[in-house]
Amino acid sequence: MAAEQPGIFSEATRRYALSVLVVVYTFNFIDRQILSILLEPIKLDLGLSDTQLGMLTGFAFAAFYATLGIPIARLADRSNRRNLIALALAIWSGMTALSGLAQNFFHLLLARIGVGVGEAGCSPPAHSILADYYPANRRATALGIYSLGIPVGILFGFLAGGWINEFFGWRMAFFVVGIPGLLLAVVVRLSLREPPRGMAEGKVDVGRQPGIKETFSYMWRKRSFRHLALGGAMTAFVGYGVVSWVPSFLIRSHGMQTGEIGTWLGLILGIPGGIGIVLGGYLADRFGSRDTRWFLWIVAVALVICVPFSAAVYLAPGPYAALLLLIIPVALGNFYQATTFSQTQGLATLKMRAVAAAVLLFILNIIGLGLGPQAVGVVSDLLRPTFGDESLRYSLLIAGFFNLWAAVHYYIAGRYLAEDLAATAAEESASSGDPATLNAPSASPPQLTKG
Repeated sequence: MAAEQPGIFSEATRRYALSVLVVVYTFNFIDRQILSILLEPIKLDLGLSDTQLGMLTGFAFAAFYATLGIPIARLADRSNRRNLIALALAIWSGMTALSGLAQNFFHLLLARIGVGVGEAGCSPPAHSILADYYPANRRATALGIYSLGIPVGILFGFLAGGWINEFFGWRMAFFVVGIPGLLLAVVVRLSLREPPRGMAEGKVDVGRQPGIKETFSYMWRKRSFRHLALGGAMTAFVGYGVVSWVPSFLIRSHGMQTGEIGTWLGLILGIPGGIGIVLGGYLADRFGSRDTRWFLWIVAVALVICVPFSAAVYLAPGPYAALLLLIIPVALGNFYQATTFSQTQGLATLKMRAVAAAVLLFILNIIGLGLGPQAVGVVSDLLRPTFGDESLRYSLLIAGFFNLWAAVHYYIAGRYLAEDLAATAAEESASSGDPATLNAPSASPPQLTKG
């Protein structure tokens, strides 16, 4: 590797760090979402209801994942983030493997809670590391590439889970995807470099670290953050509901098998889903650099376009028409990922970035991951007396309209984004890196909306 200035990493080092974190995030989503393709065989084997399955895919995981993410992120803001990621990866991978030993609902519930506890230590420190590797004008793109772990992880999770279940059963699927993560944890610990805080912006990490309550209060007072967080939560509500329940919908309403479903959904959620994440980040950086509002308005437009295509998926008469129609809402529904995470890092100050990411993920995951799959399962059970096995079709149809609610929040957030970004920059500059003064009132910042 070429010689580097102290505290400054080469472009090759940045790319390696980003690549490793993408692989880690891929394992994060393989282990998180493989349960979705296995719901029907688990339901039949263990005799579970849709409400119980919704809890396993949603609230049981999300409650611990989102809640523990905040104290873990606070630790990440003052300690070695790489080591935290490696430890977290080892925990969630081990708990995924243990899921294959479950003999009843309670056993599987405990294993899923363990996966949630481990995965809580992934994204907040990863976002903070990437914010130190990449400057603001490249951050949405970098976080978009990092977020490719979502569709790639879902792709491998569905493919592996679907076909392993058909040949070897659902228990073996958990073993196969969980054990390799333990090896990856060793690679992360030994090869990933921890960047100096503030490296990308040339800032110096000084002053005390703000507490969790102080960080939450600071972020929540920013109107753009409030609305982008709520918009992201509603988008995640729809997205997690789809990822968790569409396999069961295709089995019940269209009679497909898990192997074929895993192949189709893996490719659709992996390729168009990945394109949507990267394209959303790219378009946000391109249009947002000219008019700051478009960092978030690009998401609002995408979500509005999603809605009619989403409805068509569940009203389609055949499985292949439904799968082809699913491509559009999958791609556009992922536009929010990169720019939402990127703008949160810009709205936060240097020593609160990991906690700010955790606050955002708490909101997204309690509402989106916690309530999305659970709500779809509950509504499906409520509609079952009327629609029978078709109840899940109409539950998913109803959930898709929440994207309109999300679009409104992203539109409002875009209106206030420039003002709030300028306020953060002014407050951080005035405090000379001392977060103790960050809650003091500041003068109205300059408007940045035209480039």
